[in-house]
Amino acid sequence: MDKIIIKDLLVRGIIGINEDERTNKQDILVNVVIYTDVRPAAGSDDIADAINYRTITKRIIQHVEGSADFLVEKLVSDMARIIITEFGAERVMVRVEKPGALRFARSVGVEIERAREDYR
Repeated sequence: MDKIIIKDLLVRGIIGINEDERTNKQDILVNVVIYTDVRPAAGSDDIADAINYRTITKRIIQHVEGSADFLVEKLVSDMARIIITEFGAERVMVRVEKPGALRFARSVGVEIERAREDYR
C-alpha cells in the first residue's frame, strides 16, 4: 500500500487534565501516515483523483484548535476517524505528542492505526 506522510505538524490547542492545560494552549505535534493507492492520481495527474494532504492538514488544524479534549487518546482517535471517514483513506497511522509534557522526556504521545473497517 502506498503512503502519504504528514510529518511533524505543530499545532497549538487545549489538551490535558490539569488546570493550566485546560486554560493555556500548548504545542501538539502530529504525525500521520495515510495508506492509499496513489496510482489513480499518478496516472491522471489530477488532484481530484488524490487524497489531498493539504486539505487533510487544514482539517487536522481546525479540529485541534477547535477541540479541548482531556486525553491524547481521544484526540488521536478523532483524527484517525476524520481522515478515514471524510477523506476515504484505506488505513491511517496517527501519532499525537505533547512536547515537554514530562519533565525528563522530550515528549509523550499516543500512536494508533485504524482501517476503514473500524468505522463501518
